[in-house]
Order: sequence, then structure tokens, then C-alpha cells
Amino acid sequence: MQEAVRELPSPSMTFPQLVALFAGKGLDVRDLVWLSGAHTIGIAHCSSFADRLYSYPSAGNGTGTVPPLDAAYAANLRQRKCRMGGRDAAVEMDPGSFLTFDLGYYHTVLKHRALFRSDAALVTDAAARADIAGVVSSPPEVFFQVFARSMARLGAVEVKTGSQGEIRKHCAVVNS
Repeated sequence: MQEAVRELPSPSMTFPQLVALFAGKGLDVRDLVWLSGAHTIGIAHCSSFADRLYSYPSAGNGTGTVPPLDAAYAANLRQRKCRMGGRDAAVEMDPGSFLTFDLGYYHTVLKHRALFRSDAALVTDAAARADIAGVVSSPPEVFFQVFARSMARLGAVEVKTGSQGEIRKHCAVVNS
């Protein structure tokens, strides 16, 4: 389990850290941008981004958070979902369409409402930001195509063949 977690991007990673992680797998910046779009589906627990709400260094905006997290959105989350000392509530990664595979995630990122630092980091790079802006202004099918291409590239990373691996009977348990 820990080995698998080490291979995944952390929600607190910076853009250079993400680029290095993906490059180490033979993936590029565009793969990073398009595969991050999978965050259009799902939730995040407050504990995975609480540092962005409560202990992020101030940039003089008086909220305790720094851009790119939208200050009003952060205040709403602190008040309604992620109270200090409260339960570890779940927050939609893509509010309003978190169960739909669509472009909503990228709109959220461009509005500076990405929960994870790693998602917010995408707009700190000019090329990544331009790719996002381009796909958002295109028909959804364009995103579906580029996501599929990057997912296929990810599926080819470190494939084990022959006696190097095994096909598990139950995915969570190594065959005996």
C-alpha cells in the first residue's frame, strides 16, 4: 500500500514536483494537465487541503490563504464545511457536477477554487494554463480525446510482463 501511495501525486505537490514525478514515468506536462482532469469526479476530505484554509502563509490578503485559492470560496469552506476541530467533512472537487466527467474541474481551477495545492499549481505554469483555457473553450469531446490519449500513455507506464508480475484474483490482495 505505501509503495503505491509513494507513486501517486500528493495533493500538496508544487508544479515542478508534479512535472518531475510525471517525467520520471515518461509522461509530459500535457499528460499532467489532462490526467488531473480526473478530479472532475469525486470528493476531497478537508484534512487533505486544510493547510490551504488555515495555515497557508498570508499574502497580505488577510484571509490566511494565498492565491490561487479564491478568498471568498476559502471563507465559505471554513464556515460551512471545514471548521477547525470539526469532523473531516467531504467537499466536492468539482462543485455541482462531481459525479459527471466533464470540463467543470478546469473551470474550477481557472476560478482559483481548486482544493488541492497540486491542482491549483496547474495555473502557475503559462503553458499548462494555456492548455486549460484552450480545452475549456472547446467542445467537451476535445477534453475526452486528450484525456483518453493521456490515460492510454499512463496505462503503458511500468507494465510488468511474464514472471515480473501477476494478475490478481482480488485486486487488493497478492495471490498466494
